[in-house]
Amino acid sequence: MKVAVVGATGLVGTKMLQILEERNFPVTELIPVASEKSIGKEVIYKGKGYKVVSMQDAINAKPDVALFSAGGSTSLQWAPEFAKAGITVIDNSSAWRMDATKKLIVPEINADALTKDDKIIANPNCSTIQMVVALNPLHKKYNIERVVVSTYQSVTGTGVKAVTQLMNERKGVTGEMAYKYQIDMNAIPQIDVFLDNGYTKEEMKMVLETKKIMRDESIRVTSTTVRIPVMGGHSESVNVEFSKDFDLAEVKELLRNAPGVVLVDDTSKQQYPMPMDAHEKDDVFVGRIRRDESQPNTLNMWIVSDNLRKGAATNAVQIAEYLQQKGLL
Repeated sequence: MKVAVVGATGLVGTKMLQILEERNFPVTELIPVASEKSIGKEVIYKGKGYKVVSMQDAINAKPDVALFSAGGSTSLQWAPEFAKAGITVIDNSSAWRMDATKKLIVPEINADALTKDDKIIANPNCSTIQMVVALNPLHKKYNIERVVVSTYQSVTGTGVKAVTQLMNERKGVTGEMAYKYQIDMNAIPQIDVFLDNGYTKEEMKMVLETKKIMRDESIRVTSTTVRIPVMGGHSESVNVEFSKDFDLAEVKELLRNAPGVVLVDDTSKQQYPMPMDAHEKDDVFVGRIRRDESQPNTLNMWIVSDNLRKGAATNAVQIAEYLQQKGLL
């Protein structure tokens, strides 16, 4: 299978290459694509060097699938060109997520919606992916009415520049700033730009994408997203109100058996999910499960996942795997 990775030199693109290799995706030919300034550079895949090519050269090479992680404007411009050439695009940017004509896919939840005609498939936002993977089995059983989520998000979600800023601040070095404020020893309650309603774009992504992925417009979601000086993954405090009551032991059993979920919940041993434990893993880790004693039918939980893997690159590769296994590529 011929595979193009668009944005192959970036944080997520590099992770996509790593995950294609780890999961042994049947790549017969790799076509790395990046911005004009990176053309001709070499990326390594399975110990072999591949030269970065231009968008047009990648289209001309006619890959079966193109994994995009090159930003929204690039995707808006180029994904339709790839699709026009019969290439299936799995896009990691926010460009197509809320487009009514495009599917927004988390394989554990709604891959069954995909058909051969879906030539541009959207990969959801990292913080949304990990939340819905944990919520979906509970929604099926108890019917979610409302979700209140606060996130604690890794600097890797911003990119290399943010990682460099954090490391520079740790060393006391002055350098380029990804954020307006210092991130080390700090928490910044803004991810992406502010919208007219006072929420950030990241917060509204979680609201809108959750409904679309879970195919239920009645789920009410409110979100506060915060950037913290962490590297391993995103953490989320999630308060879920159901229409039906639940049994805590049954909730834990549902999560223990849910695809892509690992239950880490033993307070007697101080065991709960942490970003450093989720780092470089593909699972969504769930713990601190307890009843909200302030109102009925409501649960508190803590959800952690590696945002570059399940939150981005792994989810995209899993979509490609599903398409390949079902003969949709």
